Amino acid sequence: MSKLKNIIKQLSESDYQTIFSNLMDNSAEKSAMLLKHLKEKQLNDAKIMAELDVNPNAYYTLRSRLNEKIEEYLVDKMDGPKTDILRKVASISEISFTQKRTIVLATLKKLEKEFLDYDLSSELTLVYKTLKKLNINTSDQYYYSQLYNKHVAYTLALDKTEDILAEYFKKYGNYFLAAEDEVKTELDLLMNEMYNISRLYQSHRMFVYSCFMSIFHKMFVDAEVKIIDVEQNSISIEDAFEKMDLIMETYEADLNYRHLRLVLDFLKMLYYGQKKQIRRTEKYYNDVNEYAAQFLMNYSFYTFPGMFLLTKMEYNLREESSTEVMENFKNQFSDFELDANDLPKWILFNFYRTFCYFNAEKYEACAKSINNLLAEVSMKRYQDTNLEIKTFLALQYCLMDDFDLFNQLMNSIARQIRMMGKKRLEHIVLITKIMKVSLSAGANRQKAAKIKMFSARINMDKVKYFSPFKYINFRDELLNKLSL
Repeated sequence: MSKLKNIIKQLSESDYQTIFSNLMDNSAEKSAMLLKHLKEKQLNDAKIMAELDVNPNAYYTLRSRLNEKIEEYLVDKMDGPKTDILRKVASISEISFTQKRTIVLATLKKLEKEFLDYDLSSELTLVYKTLKKLNINTSDQYYYSQLYNKHVAYTLALDKTEDILAEYFKKYGNYFLAAEDEVKTELDLLMNEMYNISRLYQSHRMFVYSCFMSIFHKMFVDAEVKIIDVEQNSISIEDAFEKMDLIMETYEADLNYRHLRLVLDFLKMLYYGQKKQIRRTEKYYNDVNEYAAQFLMNYSFYTFPGMFLLTKMEYNLREESSTEVMENFKNQFSDFELDANDLPKWILFNFYRTFCYFNAEKYEACAKSINNLLAEVSMKRYQDTNLEIKTFLALQYCLMDDFDLFNQLMNSIARQIRMMGKKRLEHIVLITKIMKVSLSAGANRQKAAKIKMFSARINMDKVKYFSPFKYINFRDELLNKLSL
């Protein structure tokens, strides 16, 4: 039942009204009323059964039928350029039985050209399979058999590249939270595997997938990695952007490319952000931000969308007031559905919400949000990130002047620092010193001098894994609060 409720909750107002009207027009009043109750009223199953005057068995049947009707509507609504192609594919069998050989051959040759242009390997296998049969009595059968085998192999290879791409970004999530050498080696191996497969085919689709991975890898894992184009030449990131732009413009009717344009804009945002080209970064930031919730939910197979939230934090610090940040968060993610099994994204999204509270100086709400995050997920595998988040929690207790909770947490943090080594956690050691000085007795002027000295020594450049302190400026405003 929760699945049906969730689907109905996410229907747009126009979709809801259309489905409701269709049910009423087709004499399915009880299904329409069930839809209305689930959309507009917060009632449990027992109360809905009472309202509809049905028994549990009839209610179960009603729910099932409503679910089918909604799914049918959503499938019928999925109309677009690819739908026309799918109709053509479905027609191949029909014309093979009903049309003359000359017409069938002409139709298949036209489809072959169209599918080749759009790099639709799976659809091409159906064309060549049919052409192979039609030429069973001619010498062309061997020719079409070879093409069929080639495109079956290519289809499998393309599926493999998509699997590699998804696996790469899954592993990058682990690298992002731990920066372990072992995981970096795994990422390098996946990068090489992508190269080895994509160089076997002159495929614009494989080129795009390879660029998604290699550009990201070059920016965040290994700056020495090469970006290889379709002709097997080494090219720059900006040349790759230009080639992908051209591909997506050439095949603008391709539904996949229409959606993958968002990944390209995301990569441009990250690239120009690293280059400190603010205007260009903001342009692509705004393009991605328009679809932020959709991007975070649905694009993990093609990139690491959680990183958008980090750019969003930096943008918030620079451009928006704390009130605007909170309001925008509520509006953008009011209907957000997150997969708790995707731990890196789960941590980043929950931390972004925590950051909103911190930016608004709601330290108690911030502390509560961090405690909820630590309680909901196990971060035993990510000891560095776990320590960073716990230290950030200690900062909230420090700003709240909650000595008891601060001291209790600091004992745990100190033990963890000793186990992991002070040398590699220099910034954490300095931040704990700042907090201890902040809560110590003494003149504000003396405290301010010590805090300023420690903060000047904090260097986050060496921190390769996720740290909240990369997105918090120990500037005058915060230092003044800590000095009181």
